[in-house]
Amino acid sequence: MERSWFHKERFPLFLVLGLLLQGRGGTFIINCSGFGQHGMYPTVLDSVFERKAFRPVTNFSIPTLVNISFTMSAILDVDEQLQLLSSFLWLEMVWDNPFTRWNPEECEGITKISVATKNLWLPDIFIVEFMNVDKTPKGLTAYVSNEGRIRYKKPMKMTSICNLDILYFPFDQQNCTLTFSSFLYTVENMLLGTEKEVWEIADTSRDIVQTHGDWELLGINKATPKMSLGTSLYDQIMFYVAIRRKPRLYIINLLVPSGFLVAIDALSFYLPAESGNRAPFKITLLLGYNVFLLMMNDLLPTNGTPLISVYFALCLSLMVVSLLETIFITYLLHLATTQPPPMPWWLRSLLLYCTSPMKCCPTALQKRNKPLGLPPAHLPGVKEPVELVGKMPGPREAELNVRPGSTRDKQEDETQKQHLVAPWVQFSHMMDTLLFCLYLLFMTTSVVTVIVLWNT
Repeated sequence: MERSWFHKERFPLFLVLGLLLQGRGGTFIINCSGFGQHGMYPTVLDSVFERKAFRPVTNFSIPTLVNISFTMSAILDVDEQLQLLSSFLWLEMVWDNPFTRWNPEECEGITKISVATKNLWLPDIFIVEFMNVDKTPKGLTAYVSNEGRIRYKKPMKMTSICNLDILYFPFDQQNCTLTFSSFLYTVENMLLGTEKEVWEIADTSRDIVQTHGDWELLGINKATPKMSLGTSLYDQIMFYVAIRRKPRLYIINLLVPSGFLVAIDALSFYLPAESGNRAPFKITLLLGYNVFLLMMNDLLPTNGTPLISVYFALCLSLMVVSLLETIFITYLLHLATTQPPPMPWWLRSLLLYCTSPMKCCPTALQKRNKPLGLPPAHLPGVKEPVELVGKMPGPREAELNVRPGSTRDKQEDETQKQHLVAPWVQFSHMMDTLLFCLYLLFMTTSVVTVIVLWNT
């Protein structure tokens, strides 16, 4: 009974020692006596299954080389607020197990079999940027070749952290990283490599992922840095995944309607300010633009300030400035037709300089007290004094001019009033023209910028 107890307690220790001592031998060949027409007997690979808790090597001083590759089949979502990238990967790992070799000639030509992964040693490879629970299906299998090479593929729905830069939204390009590493084995025990070239991984992924979602895959690059934690050094493979947003949806729903509203607001400058219809029209456009921004707010990223938000703010500012300018011009015209004040000398000099660039400032300053030689404007309530000035008063009219309130005094008052009105009207038209040119410059710059960003 004591002997039975001894064997029961010491058996796991003897098993471990036996496996370790056996692992320091040379090449192991599986006995193919169990291979037949009806498959293989379960006991054929018992020696391999018993070793699944240990790294499969014949010499523990030699590190295990694990080759990693993946195929990105879909980009599910990019969360700008949480800085997350959701994607779907097919991860493939390949390594050698010297205890799973056999001679195909002695085993009826069998060169590859599938084995449940629960019976095999698996490398503890993880993705550093991984942010959620691994939901890989259970009960997967791996292919084992007669040369001892194990090929293990598993699907992964992955949410990884990614540093997103949305400055150029919707023409932005993002560069996310996927870093594969081991959390248990150092470089003395495990080395990482790639079985496929990085361009093969990129081409295969691009062919699959190109029709999914709002993003397209541009390319994949790799680097092989080492990660140092204290005195331990771990091997890593870092893949740089470059993706680009498809901007067509945002151009149609955001930029084109905004451009139309701004263009209509610019064309409203052709409405005469004297009619009083321009200000209500601009107020209607301004309200419509605010409703447009509220409706399209869900399409804009909520984290950061992209250039498109600055563009919308500039459009709204221009529309507000044009409305204020229309109100100001309407007030000036109303003031000019009722009780025009004398124009300040600095404003008169500026007006002379803008309308007559050949004149210098000192000359304009010397003539600031003289009336401007500007053509009279057709304004409501203002009569043209051209015919009245050209008439010579007759005897009857000369007699009437002597009396207070005569026709001649009225003519002189009208002429003086007209000389006060004309500069204000000219200044209003100049302000209108200046803001209209600013509108055209802004729209041209916006269109050129969108074309350049879209093509690059």
